[in-house]
Amino acid sequence: MATLTGVAAPAPTRMTSRHRLILVLLLGVQFMLAIDFSILNVALPIVGEGLGFGLGSLQWIATAFALPAAGFTLLFGRVADLFGRRRMLLTGMGLLALGSLIGGLATSPALLLTGRVMQGLATAIATPAALSLITTSFPEGPLRNRALGLSGALMSAGFTAGAVLGGVLTDLLSWRWAFLINVPIAVFVLVAAPLVITEASRVITEASRAVTEASPVMAEASPAIGESRVARGTRLDVPGAITVTGGLLALVYGITAAGSQGWSDPFALGSLVLSTVLLAAFWITERRAPAPLVPLRVLAKRTVTWGNIGGFIAFATETSLVFLMTLYLQQVLGYSAMATGLALGVLGAGTFAGGVAAPRIMARLGGRWTLAAGLVLQALATAALLGLGETRSGLPLMLAATAIGGFGNLVAIVAFMGTATSGLPDGEQGLATGLATMTQQVAITLGIPVMSAIATAGDRSVLGGVHTATLVNAAVALAGAALMAVFLPRRAIAED
Repeated sequence: MATLTGVAAPAPTRMTSRHRLILVLLLGVQFMLAIDFSILNVALPIVGEGLGFGLGSLQWIATAFALPAAGFTLLFGRVADLFGRRRMLLTGMGLLALGSLIGGLATSPALLLTGRVMQGLATAIATPAALSLITTSFPEGPLRNRALGLSGALMSAGFTAGAVLGGVLTDLLSWRWAFLINVPIAVFVLVAAPLVITEASRVITEASRAVTEASPVMAEASPAIGESRVARGTRLDVPGAITVTGGLLALVYGITAAGSQGWSDPFALGSLVLSTVLLAAFWITERRAPAPLVPLRVLAKRTVTWGNIGGFIAFATETSLVFLMTLYLQQVLGYSAMATGLALGVLGAGTFAGGVAAPRIMARLGGRWTLAAGLVLQALATAALLGLGETRSGLPLMLAATAIGGFGNLVAIVAFMGTATSGLPDGEQGLATGLATMTQQVAITLGIPVMSAIATAGDRSVLGGVHTATLVNAAVALAGAALMAVFLPRRAIAED
């Protein structure tokens, strides 16, 4: 916040009780959405047997979620800016409850896929809305870094918890509970969010009005925190929305099809070509649009561009490493799905610790060096996994390395989120968090098929394939650290 003398006042460092209520609610939403992404992965064969999916069709249970989750995120991030973040959060929660109910009660593959599509669309609507409510409720600096640290920790822990919870629910009850567990939670959010977030907005707006009356200069420099939307009269860029959404959908479909059918598959290649054409058209459209969906000046900010590149590398490498370790535990060591999920829970503990520690590390090192250091630690821990062998004696090494790598990965992810959303006004936070969420979803979708293709190429054994892909994974993370150190601004975030 600027003072009358033009000197920046220090950002607040303590949360109010209202801040804590908002944060607990929004973190709960993000944790649930993260769980949804992975909760069915270990149960796919059982789901297939129960509803008559063929072996080659199981991938569509994951793809039906990933397509809308990645393809529509950027669009709905901007829609949240224009039409209200709380409104979009509630819309996403309502759609999640309905989609989960349909999926949990499904009696055919078509109904189950319908439920998964609705869950993916709900994620695309609710995730950027929840993230932008966090970034607009907490000013840049220690408070926002702390909130983003907890957000990143719970989101990453949610991916791991999804695998564990999916295995437990499937073994003890039924795979249907992987869907149905969402319904009461979503209903609770639908009831609680209007009470918590509305009151917070009222309190914050009153405080902002007092600032405005005291000093117009201060008010101009620090817009009302928690403001629900941008100025009236701003229109949605329809051509930009169509081209970018179509391009992202084609990209995700092409990557997924290539991962399952091979990179020479004509449908996969056709989708990737179509994606290139549509995304190029989107770029041209944004240069000419009077009110672009993504203003090019935002993409021109190095914090946005390189922050998202760093986030892409962090998500693509770590989620694909989870896939490689799942392959190792089940195909090489012969563990069950439930035991695999529990073993990967150590990685979840490491990521949670990384999310809690990240704000302090950022306060000391700054955004650029925190992001780079997190990726270096992740790369070194990943490289240690090359010591895994065909016997279970290497399990302690795997548990320790994945926990340490998960710590580094979450430090990098929190720095990515803070960097990619810094230096932008509240009215563009939905756009910024939409970009960041899109980066996350596309990275997850891209990383797994690419590492899978590397692991299964040639006539190598399963262990040999896992080693090769692990080496590539570590090299990519290390290269990402070098890019962040070189190209990110010296002070990527105003930490204090």
